[in-house]
Amino acid sequence: MPKIKYHVHLSKKERTALLDIVSKGSASARSIMRANVLLAADENNPNGKKSELEIAELFNVHQQTVHTIRKEYSEKGLDAALSRKKRETPPVEPKITGEVEAKIIALSCSPPPAGRSRWSLRLLADKSVELQYVDSISHEAVGRLLKKRTQAPSS
Repeated sequence: MPKIKYHVHLSKKERTALLDIVSKGSASARSIMRANVLLAADENNPNGKKSELEIAELFNVHQQTVHTIRKEYSEKGLDAALSRKKRETPPVEPKITGEVEAKIIALSCSPPPAGRSRWSLRLLADKSVELQYVDSISHEAVGRLLKKRTQAPSS
């Protein structure tokens, strides 16, 4: 049996919290599985500790998964071992920032071009690209932006 590098020593409070997650069943399946793995890997377990291979077979996961859960618990704590890491940045940066919104709203409040009685969404979109506020924008995005900003606040 290989030497275990990351040890799991659960406190009574942590053990109670994990048992609560497992028994209620209202958490995500991933969290429940990870809680079960941590409970089985606990070296303070009254039933005795199990090897990574035994835990992997018991919960139908790969042995590397058990190792990763133990490592996360040892290095980052219980919360990190149970839940996913939040993304720091969105997958795609928003094209329309607050500054661009302000410019488009100001443009919509300005007098319409010659020969027009008012700004249309398509005209606003084309003019925004022409003035280089954004590289490209659809008239629908302009409509959503204006609708979002011009609705009366609900009080």
